[in-house]
Amino acid sequence: MESNKVTKPKRITVLGNFSGRNAGDNAILGNLLEDFSRVYPDIEFIVPTLNAGFVRAAFGQYRIRALGMMPWNGALKIFGLPTLRAMLATDLVLITDNILFDRAFFNPAFNYLSTISMIAPLCRRRNIPLVLYNASVGPITSRRGERALQKVLDAGPVGILRDTISREHMLELGLRCPEFIEGADCALNTTVPDEKHIDSIMDRLFPQRSPRKIIGLNINAYLSSWQGGKAKGAASDFTSIVANAVNRLRAESDADLMIFVTQVMDHGITDELRKKLQGGDQIPVVANPEFSYNEIAGLLSRVDMLIGMRTHAQILAVSVGTPVVNINSYPKTLAFLKTIGMGRWSIDVGDLSDSSFYELTREAWQCRSETREKLIPEVQREREKARSAVEVVGRILNGAQVRAASG
Repeated sequence: MESNKVTKPKRITVLGNFSGRNAGDNAILGNLLEDFSRVYPDIEFIVPTLNAGFVRAAFGQYRIRALGMMPWNGALKIFGLPTLRAMLATDLVLITDNILFDRAFFNPAFNYLSTISMIAPLCRRRNIPLVLYNASVGPITSRRGERALQKVLDAGPVGILRDTISREHMLELGLRCPEFIEGADCALNTTVPDEKHIDSIMDRLFPQRSPRKIIGLNINAYLSSWQGGKAKGAASDFTSIVANAVNRLRAESDADLMIFVTQVMDHGITDELRKKLQGGDQIPVVANPEFSYNEIAGLLSRVDMLIGMRTHAQILAVSVGTPVVNINSYPKTLAFLKTIGMGRWSIDVGDLSDSSFYELTREAWQCRSETREKLIPEVQREREKARSAVEVVGRILNGAQVRAASG
């Protein structure tokens, strides 16, 4: 039997959005580092980031080297010298999350695929594998995007995908990869703080009482940008529909409400929604970066059901057994829910109405105990898939055949 041990110290570059602004991205990096370090403690991780100070402070217990991607570092976000150095002065590159799409292709402030695809052929010539690591891909909507993604796939022996929709999308486009392996999102393995710590936070959030039932709520600013313009009306219409349904559900269920903001950019639309919720100024808000992703997961474990939009707000919720209702504004979110058999509890932003949204949330609330029972084994299976990706990468670092690891 082949040893899993990496035969000599290695460096791995990890590409993703690791600025600290998004609790989901923080959870991806934190769990990736933990999963690898348990098995391969000698690996050094190179992490290009817009906030090197955050990465060092949050993940300094691991062997990491944070590379700044600011203008004074010779970079315009991902485009620049830090990414070039990180991808060429390493033994392997991991591409995480969902950063390979072709929207705003020539805008490095938004698009990662254009830059990665330019460097990928250089990695290939230097025998530096590029591995999609528990990642999603797409949407790819142009020939330019197809060509760029193929360059990335050509530079690696395997793509480890966290959902089946990404694989289907690439196969439909005729893109080639030596092998696709079924993985899962790293954030599913998030550990929560001890109960006493979460109790102390709950006491601060609800100083007057201990709530018996709690509805969690999370929204984001993506209303039409990923829906092909299908969202109806303005943000004010959207927040009114959500508020009307949530107010009605709270009244009928006699439940408290807790709002979760996992991405800093969502505070504006969350504030607008909060003004329309009954007793909005009294509703506690759990926000990144005030709370770590571990604490957010711990607080989500105290919620009976989450109505959410952000993918990783929902991933953190189900990781602790909390059922979710998805307001779908982004392809990867529904893809994840379908992977764990929860696609039923989703409604597209473009299909929202007072009646449709309320009926879905009411039914989900009534079925929450049954949903939780179904959720737990599905999530455990996904956790194991996420961690198994470490072994695949270890084999690549040792020059072994990937197929033997996945078969």
